[in-house]
Amino acid sequence: MKRWRLARGLAGAAILAVVAPAIPAKAAEIAPHRALYTMSLGNTRSDSGVVDARGTMDYEWGETCDGWTIEQRYRLKMHYAETSDVDIVSSFVTWESKDGLRYRFNQKQTRNGEVDQEIRGEAKLDGPGKGGVADFTKPEAQSLRLEPGVLFPSAHTILLIDSARAGENFLSRLVFDGATDENAVQVSAVIGVKVTADPASATRSPLLERPGWRVRLAFFPADANAEKPDYELGMRLLDNGVSQDMIIDYGEYSIRAKLDDIEPLSKPNC
Repeated sequence: MKRWRLARGLAGAAILAVVAPAIPAKAAEIAPHRALYTMSLGNTRSDSGVVDARGTMDYEWGETCDGWTIEQRYRLKMHYAETSDVDIVSSFVTWESKDGLRYRFNQKQTRNGEVDQEIRGEAKLDGPGKGGVADFTKPEAQSLRLEPGVLFPSAHTILLIDSARAGENFLSRLVFDGATDENAVQVSAVIGVKVTADPASATRSPLLERPGWRVRLAFFPADANAEKPDYELGMRLLDNGVSQDMIIDYGEYSIRAKLDDIEPLSKPNC
């Protein structure tokens, strides 16, 4: 199974192709929240070997006085036609400063109870629109140079919403999230027309009583001239940062994430 970097999907999308002037001004419109999703198998090709997939994902986007926190935990069981089932459990916790210049990340993933991946580190940019460095302490100590213009996940999502409000329909940007020990990826987004709040969903929570956009994101390796993305992410993204539903498309198969429950998180008293 390809590495699934959903942190950038829920706290994330694509970005304006220009340097953001004032991230804190945009950040005030984000609604801190906790959301629970049910995951299931979407479309699948006959040669994929995947016959079913089921799981849950718990996602929190919190706010502190100086930053944003993301806690994403999911459990996904993959069923294959000719090989043994795989039970994947993942925890991904991050903190990002509101100026978009500092970022900490900690991820742990197990497969069938055995640790498959553990990543930890922090990253810092030299200034808005400038490059920086990502320092890993796990799986091993290493440093990666980040190119000018790279963004971290929360700034990434905030700027996507700002761009959608401005009527943009295509964006491409480098994004670093620390979900793997690789460098930033190129994310290209197509933003659909604005849609009003779904009446049925709005009765479940005031958080869903918001307009949004259908967004399609393609994730490309940053260090290669790839013609096809590693995977694509489609979602309905509301203007407060809530993702109502998602489809992660790997080509051979796709995974759906359906919003089951959502609740607001308190804002800090700064």
